[in-house]
Amino acid sequence: MYLTLFKTFFKLGIATFWGGYTMLSKIEDDVVRHHQWMSQQEFTDLLALVQTCPGVFFINMSTFIGYKIKKTRGAICTTLGTVLPSFLIILLIATFFHKLQNNPIIASIFAGIRPAIVALIAIPTFTLAKETHINLTNCWIPIAGSLAIWLLGMNPIWVILAAAFGGYIYGNYIKPTE
Repeated sequence: MYLTLFKTFFKLGIATFWGGYTMLSKIEDDVVRHHQWMSQQEFTDLLALVQTCPGVFFINMSTFIGYKIKKTRGAICTTLGTVLPSFLIILLIATFFHKLQNNPIIASIFAGIRPAIVALIAIPTFTLAKETHINLTNCWIPIAGSLAIWLLGMNPIWVILAAAFGGYIYGNYIKPTE
């Protein structure tokens, strides 16, 4: 089981070199559907929890999943599996960077990857929005929060606290049965 945990997250770690959110649907597919290590609801709850924790999203996610499955040793296996590919890739890049830094082919590869990364982030975003019941009547909340941070320069902490307070009021007093 420990080797399976390590190999699964090593493969995910190789594919997740561009960031954890880009591979969210693949992580979900492996953990929920393929290995059935947790339910869809547990995965969604874990995703919400991990986003509140400081640190790298995918490392936190893999550590929590490993711990849920096989406690401390499972967490160590999944964390090493997650971190090792990026470490080795960066080590390899650092070794040859001075030779490749001005290479137009490498620059073209990175430019070509950008649109794919947007799609890899957008797909799980819409999937999670459906699962967490974000719809046309309440989608204004994350949009307004994003605009308040981006256009008005508000501190994200205040936006999060305002949204939490609004959610508390809505959930406990306005529509407590939803």
